[in-house]
Amino acid sequence: MSRRSPLGRVRGLGSAKEGAGHWWGLRFSALALIPLTLWFAASVAVMSGAGYETVRAWAASPLVAGLLLLLIVAVFYHGARGLQEVIEDYVPRKSVKFTAILAVQAASIVLGLTGVLSVLLLLFRV
Repeated sequence: MSRRSPLGRVRGLGSAKEGAGHWWGLRFSALALIPLTLWFAASVAVMSGAGYETVRAWAASPLVAGLLLLLIVAVFYHGARGLQEVIEDYVPRKSVKFTAILAVQAASIVLGLTGVLSVLLLLFRV
């Protein structure tokens, strides 16, 4: 016997009605992170002995800046959604759960925007 409502069975939705979207979001961000992380690690390894100006010129390239922006957005999106899932699963008290999720999301937004702004400043040489 199913515990789901008849409408929930017809729509195929879980109790929160957003679990599938959350799951797909994590999978797509993880797939995006694979090539972006490999590219970034290889780029950093190639430039291991380069000076500041060389790295700055590399990061100011439009293609590289675009890939860095994608990497930053994917990392902070994936991290925030993953931590939210862990908090929802393992933190029993609702007030602590709410506060922790809010803190994770706020930190992700602030740090992600800081990274994006840094790349844009390099790109436009401000």
